[in-house]
Amino acid sequence: MVKIISADEAALLIPDNATVGVTGHWVGGFAEEVAIAVEERFLKTGHPQNITLVHATGIGDFKGRGTHHFGYEGLIKRLICGHTSAAPNLASLVEQDKIECYFLPQGVICQLWKAVAANKPGVFSKVGLETFIDPRIDGGKVTTKTKEELVELAEINGEEWLHYNRFPIDVAIIRGTYADENGNLSMDKEAVLLEQRTLSMAARNSGGIVIAQVENIVKANTLHPKQVKVPANLIDYIVVAKPENHLQTIPEAFNPSLSGNIRIPLDKIKPMGLNVRKIIARRCSMELTNKSVANLGIGMPEGVGYIAVEEGVIDDVMLTTEIGSFGGVLGSGFYFGTSVNAEATIEMVDMFDFYDGGGLDIAFLGLAQVDKYGNVNVSKFGSKVAGPGGFINISQNTRSVIFCGTFTHGAEIGIEDGKLVIFKEGEGRKFCNHVEQITFSGNYAQKLNQKVLYVTERAVFKLEGGEMILIEIAPGIALERDILPLMGFTPKISKHLKEMDQGIFKSEWGYLKTNIEKNKNLK
Repeated sequence: MVKIISADEAALLIPDNATVGVTGHWVGGFAEEVAIAVEERFLKTGHPQNITLVHATGIGDFKGRGTHHFGYEGLIKRLICGHTSAAPNLASLVEQDKIECYFLPQGVICQLWKAVAANKPGVFSKVGLETFIDPRIDGGKVTTKTKEELVELAEINGEEWLHYNRFPIDVAIIRGTYADENGNLSMDKEAVLLEQRTLSMAARNSGGIVIAQVENIVKANTLHPKQVKVPANLIDYIVVAKPENHLQTIPEAFNPSLSGNIRIPLDKIKPMGLNVRKIIARRCSMELTNKSVANLGIGMPEGVGYIAVEEGVIDDVMLTTEIGSFGGVLGSGFYFGTSVNAEATIEMVDMFDFYDGGGLDIAFLGLAQVDKYGNVNVSKFGSKVAGPGGFINISQNTRSVIFCGTFTHGAEIGIEDGKLVIFKEGEGRKFCNHVEQITFSGNYAQKLNQKVLYVTERAVFKLEGGEMILIEIAPGIALERDILPLMGFTPKISKHLKEMDQGIFKSEWGYLKTNIEKNKNLK
């Protein structure tokens, strides 16, 4: 029988040396009240200590929420996650080499929950081959304290695979909206479904316990069975949270358009101003085809969705996020992972199964560092760590991959008379001789025959034959002044080098609908 307890009582249930799995994305879907109680218990008593913390997504608000509460030396011994920069305390422990840390692909961590639940030997996947996840490179290990091999190279039918080892879950900490008196859990007001059920199954079948944080308790048998996302027999304890510790997103306690309770007119979405971000988003959107299924990554790629709305093609493509949203207008910034007017929301592990199997036609992903081999790094910069999130799953399993970002860090650029004008050049180079960490392997992409483009405001490159080739240059930009001197390598210049479409540098564009129709047979 499920027991209703306080957050303080829940914290006492976590033993020393436990492996603890948590869910969440930013602050949504995360049991903040339980995490606060765990932190307070540790600061008062020194327990629990030496836990292994496992989570798939970035959890926190980049300040004091989320897995930040676990960021104490002694409390945590090992971190296994997809992304950690949203939790400063935790990231600091990694950067100072004070704990063991593995960065694993976000989708693989979700799939590990399923493997643990089903008593399978782990996850066999090609995701991570020839990236820093590959044991021939780093094996996902981030700090010098990290010694154990969690990722192994395997051969199946003459093909290389990675084997991600399974491990039992002692405590699962999940979240929902309502629990009935029997303990059945719904997620009515959550913006995303995440992996609440799969993690619960993993813990239950490991002999562990499941603690669920909810907003309210409702009468027994009043939840429709299809409304129940985690059945009562998978949950041991329930904590009812204070409203301030049960936020839907970082900016808002609850927005019904994100949970699918209402649909809003899209004309309320303000168009982007004409700036570098819009130029990049417009050029990227030119790669869309009719009815293509696309993923939009965090940061610069989010602009593609806004261009699709502005240009009236939002219903001609299917935009998705790895968190589980199909359709609608995908959220940006602290709303990333959510969707306004989504057509469907599925669990994150199911979305990654779809992605890994080749369900995406095209993906738009950010770039922070690119080298002469077409490798991309978005996960580690000097002592600063972030993690790959879903980047590796997405980039390795999509037919066309479009990396997008500014050409340099911190440049001041304007658009005048349909041309780019650089007022002040950026100081940091993004195009370098060697990336610091391989999050995307150009060599592996060539083996898969992927189409790979690198789109910036002033130049477009493609990866072909193992070489970075400059294929487009923006109006107003000089090759010898504004591009080549700012690169750590010399790209091959296409014999057919052309100017980027001048229309994307004007206030009004109106070409995307026609372009998508023209590309409708290219899917």
